[in-house]
Amino acid sequence: MPVGGDQAGLLPVNPPVPADVLDAATAYLADTEHTGAAGVVQALPRPGAVPRRLLLVGVGAGDEAGWRAAGAGLTRAAQKDERLTVALPADADPAAVRGLVEGLQLARYRFRLGAEPADGAPALRRVDVLVDDADRLADAVRRAEVTAAATYLARDLTNTPSMEKSPAWFAGRVTREAGRHTGVTVRVRDPEQLAAEGFGGILAVGSGSARGPRLVEVSWRPRNARRHVVLVGKGITFDSGGISLKSRDGMKLMRKDMAGAAAVVTATLAAAELKVPVRVTALAPMAENMVSGTSVRPGDVVRHYGGRTSEILNTDAEGRVVLADALAYAARRLNPDLLVDVATLTGANAVALGKRTAALYSESDELADQLTQAATAAGEKVWRLPLPDDYLENLASEVADLANVSEAGAGSITAALFLREFTGDARGRWAHIDMSAPSWTDNAEAELVKGATGWGVRTLLRWLDAVALN
Repeated sequence: MPVGGDQAGLLPVNPPVPADVLDAATAYLADTEHTGAAGVVQALPRPGAVPRRLLLVGVGAGDEAGWRAAGAGLTRAAQKDERLTVALPADADPAAVRGLVEGLQLARYRFRLGAEPADGAPALRRVDVLVDDADRLADAVRRAEVTAAATYLARDLTNTPSMEKSPAWFAGRVTREAGRHTGVTVRVRDPEQLAAEGFGGILAVGSGSARGPRLVEVSWRPRNARRHVVLVGKGITFDSGGISLKSRDGMKLMRKDMAGAAAVVTATLAAAELKVPVRVTALAPMAENMVSGTSVRPGDVVRHYGGRTSEILNTDAEGRVVLADALAYAARRLNPDLLVDVATLTGANAVALGKRTAALYSESDELADQLTQAATAAGEKVWRLPLPDDYLENLASEVADLANVSEAGAGSITAALFLREFTGDARGRWAHIDMSAPSWTDNAEAELVKGATGWGVRTLLRWLDAVALN
């Protein structure tokens, strides 16, 4: 089974490390400063010996997060080597192994369309992990590998330039990927079908583009499922802001504005591969928000799925407009036990919580706690923010049920309140995650590499495992 490379596996070895290697490592650590901080690597060259170099990595407190950072640190330290062997202590548990393998894998990710840089691509092709009991740890490795592969796919989808990544392209790519998974079905609604069924929000946002919108519905329906989860992800393949035009700098990274759609779709495919006993439906409302003579205008009124209306005061607040359609459809037609949307929704998320933490909203303490615990276990951060009812008056419209923006501030909160109004009977079973900031990173750190992070895939998979147990 691959572990952090194209070829690798768990190797049962007892004792896992030769005595002379342990002696060399012990002597080296006695003469050097190694704090043991998670992910910090010290290298000991051993010319003429086997192995020729020792990498001594800290695991911090020794929890899963520390092992994940250790795996990422080792991948970066060994990137010019073709092969890496990692020896684990005999008491390493499945959580440690899962963290290690996720770190090894995720830090290897690369997305590049041009020629390789002068220093070349990383050479690391194989990682072997030495353990005392391979059978005991095999499931942890498989879960880490499936999770990493799903995160890779989400990163690929998000990093792909928008000149290629139209709503139709996304739908086609997802359909092909789903074809590799038994028990997964895909339905794609084109503009004509969207119009026939009343998805006015998706159509309005996509009205200015020559490349029409889509609604991608991915379903995993295991026979033994007792609960039905619906995941909704914002899918704006490029966001110019529409007639409420963004600045040049504001547009540069707008290929990432469909990271929520990427997360929910790839998490659903991974759930199918892992045979998670939960019925999962992923909804990805896809549109390109462009400027043209057919674009939706400020002051226009949109009729959403189910009949509720919104006045478009700002065409650059388009994500909530497409999500409203999908949430209303989920609540009215899919009868979910739990409903969660994930979206690169607001810049206010970063103002409130910085670049690494997503905002979490829910009226259900139980659901909010489950998602927070899942995010913590996965190494992704969320922080719960309130849904004050009195803020809803800031979304009042004189001509529609709601306005799509408020001018009173609290942008992430009012966006969540807007979405809540479309969740119908599922309101008490719904959560919204605003993950615009952590969906992208400008620097490599721990298991993240520069560019799309694939944020949300790991959290959703951990959460689905928890749902399966309840």
